[in-house]
Formats: sequence, structure tokens, C-alpha cells
Amino acid sequence: MKKSVLLIIALGFLFSVHSQNKQILYGFDKIPQGLLLNPGAETTYKYHIGVPFLSGNSVNGNISGLTIADVFRDDGIGIFAGTDFNVKLRNAIAGISNEDYAAINTQVEILNGGYKINKRDYLSVGFYSEADVFFTLPKDLFTLADEGNAAYLGRSFSLSHTSIKADVLGVLHAGISRRINNQLTVGARLKIYSGSVNITSTHNEGTFTTREGQDNIYEHLLQNVDAGIYSSGIFNENNESIISAGSAFGNTFFGGNFGLGFDVGFTYHYNEQVEFTASLVDVGFLSYSKNTRNATVKGSYTFSGVEFEYDNQNTDYWQNLEDDFNSQVDTDENNDSYSVIRPIKFFSSGRYSFGKSRNNNTCHDITFKDFYDNAVGGQLYAVYRPNGVRFAFTGFYERKFSKYLNTKFTYTIDDFSASNFGVGLSVNVWKLNVYGMVDNVFQLSDVADSHRSTAQLGINFIFN
Repeated sequence: MKKSVLLIIALGFLFSVHSQNKQILYGFDKIPQGLLLNPGAETTYKYHIGVPFLSGNSVNGNISGLTIADVFRDDGIGIFAGTDFNVKLRNAIAGISNEDYAAINTQVEILNGGYKINKRDYLSVGFYSEADVFFTLPKDLFTLADEGNAAYLGRSFSLSHTSIKADVLGVLHAGISRRINNQLTVGARLKIYSGSVNITSTHNEGTFTTREGQDNIYEHLLQNVDAGIYSSGIFNENNESIISAGSAFGNTFFGGNFGLGFDVGFTYHYNEQVEFTASLVDVGFLSYSKNTRNATVKGSYTFSGVEFEYDNQNTDYWQNLEDDFNSQVDTDENNDSYSVIRPIKFFSSGRYSFGKSRNNNTCHDITFKDFYDNAVGGQLYAVYRPNGVRFAFTGFYERKFSKYLNTKFTYTIDDFSASNFGVGLSVNVWKLNVYGMVDNVFQLSDVADSHRSTAQLGINFIFN
């Protein structure tokens, strides 16, 4: 049990927060927040104003390999059933692989608005706070931490599957979409990033191996280690922790670490009923220079144990061990600035609309441009992460029940699930637009046993 405390804390953090694929919102009902996923999305309204702090809130995330139910559910295994808790944890660890990971993203939109400058151009601006976390689940290190190395003599535990990248930042943005002609709309968005907190440890290398020794029972080998961790906004100049939820999100507005990025996208109508879209989002970087603290390790080291001198009570064995390690392995701690790239995302879709609406004489309709009540199609999503490019494929059906009510149903396949059904609802009453979306609906009754959880909510005023 005591060997598992850190594992439980780490897993608990991952399960308690909710990746970035907003497949329900993308291309749905001309909702203004869709411009953040595709700056080349079409707009048919004159201007919009988002309700501050309520216009675009999303909580979404994924974890592969295991769920919270695997570890904590009362399933007849546990202390009161006569079996140690570690059995459940060990079974959960056995079920994951070095390729499993968690991806977490939350956004709170502070301000959002837009205005049709002329018949061709629509300008949109805003500011939102975002927390984005990527964290691998390295089976090798989890096994080593939980079971120790006695049962794994000669096995090399790899560090290469260990990665974490976490950002808390604010994003000030301005974008414009231009209608080139009746078939093509293009758009671009400029972003200024303001970083508050960052932790980055990626592209680590090296192995840890324990084998039978000659001078002592065991010999421990660190081989070809090349690892580092970089942080900003966590420690001050005295290496005292300064992080808190209030400071993390409070410093997202010009917090001292800055970066630039951009989005580009388009919407193309092949004909009246067939539409294609694509976009690149968050092509950019952040430079961290405020309250940085970094550490790197590079080299190899062999440890055969500590030789105690029983007739010498003044020997500082741990200091000797540290000095010996530092003499053979290059280590460095510094406060240098560093840069990280944003997780670049790619969205695309193909849509076929059908079923002419009875409301096709309406001059301004914020749903389908060509006034069809139904649409089916597919979407592709990709995001660049430290463990490579991750993909998701979505099929969808949209149904407009009236000019006031529109729905979207999705089915998504990705690293986390092959049975992910989602639903979105958009309601337009007077000038008010309210939308809500939820993913993985068949797991809502048992979220603890789910690999994915997503929710989005927003309120806008839209003027035609």
C-alpha cells in the first residue's frame, strides 16, 4: 500500500479532470465558437456578443488503458473482502501499456464578439483561459514503483515512454473570415499567448536495470540517461512553491510569458448539398522566462550499494553517494528561459445536406446556409503530441427540427473508445443562442468506468 501512494495521487489527478477534439461543436449550427475551430467557417449573422464567462466553456479529456473503476470500485476485492487493495492497483497497471496516456483540456471564454464588416468579411475577437495537459502512463515505471525490482533482475525499465506537458495560459485572439464567392470562404486568426504555468518533460531516454552483483547482492545500472524537466510559474527565485489555482488562472492575462500563434481554415461548397471544410489550429509557440526552474541529467551510472564503515560514525554516506553520482553523470539546474510549441490540431469534414426546409424563404437563418433540414458526414481530427500524432474519426448526423432547434449526433473512434456517441443541442430564441454538448452519452450513468468525458456549454446573443 505504501508503495502505491504516489501512483494513486497521479491517477486520481488524471481521472478527476476532463482531449481537445470538439467534434460536436465543429461545423455545428453556425455557432460563433465554431470560428475558434475553423476561422474559415461561414457566418450568416450581422454580429454576435458572447455572455462573459458563459459563452464558451468546455471540459473534455481522455485516458487510455484503465479507468477509475479499475482501481477504486467496490467489486468484491478490497480490505473488507480479505484481499489487499494493491491487488486492484496491480491488476490495473498490468492492463496498461507504455503507449497509454491521458489528455486533458479545459477552456473558459472570458470575452467573445464579432461583427460583419461588409458583405464579405466577418471580424471576431475574444480572450479565453485554457489548461492543457498531456501525460503518459509509463507501465515500466509504474511497475517498478509498485512492485520493486527484486522480481525483475536483468530487465531494463525504459524512461523513453515518460512524458508530461502541461500549460495554463490565456489567449487573446482576432480573426477574420472572408467569403471569396458563393462556393469558398477562407479565414485566419492571430493569437497572442500569455503563459502562467508550464511543466515540460519530453523526449527522455535511458534505462534502469538491476542484476546480480559481484561485490554486493545486486548491481543497479542507469544507462544512457538523457532526461530533463522544465517548469515556469511553480517556484519563485528562492525555489519556494508559489503555485495555486488562483495564481495559475489569475496570471493568464499578460502573466509575463508570451508567445504567438495562428489558425487558418476554409469552407468549400462543391455544390448546393456537398460541403468540405478543413483547418489548422494553434500553430505557434510560447516562450517561458518568468519563475523558471529546470533540471537535466545526462550519462550512465552503476551503483553496487553503500559500504558502511562501522568504526567511523562521522561518514556522510549519502553525500558521498551524491558526489560519486555527480562525478560520473552530468547534472544541471538552472533558471534559463525556454520555448515550447503548442499542440497543433487539424480538423476536416465532409458533409452532405438533404431534405429541403419549409423555412427556405427565411432571409437570415443561422443553421444551414442552403436551408436543408438534414445533413450527414464525416470528420477527421489530428493533434500533435509528444508521443506522436493522435487521430480521431467521427461520423455525424444533423437534424434541424425548426428554426429554433437544431441537433447533432456523433459517433467517434479514437485511442480511447470505439463506441463513443455524442449529442449536441442548439436553441435559438429571439436573439439568444444557447448550446450544450455531451460526449460518450452511454457512459454517463457510469463515468467512473469511462475512458472519456466531455461537456460544452455556451450562451451568445446573435443578431441577424
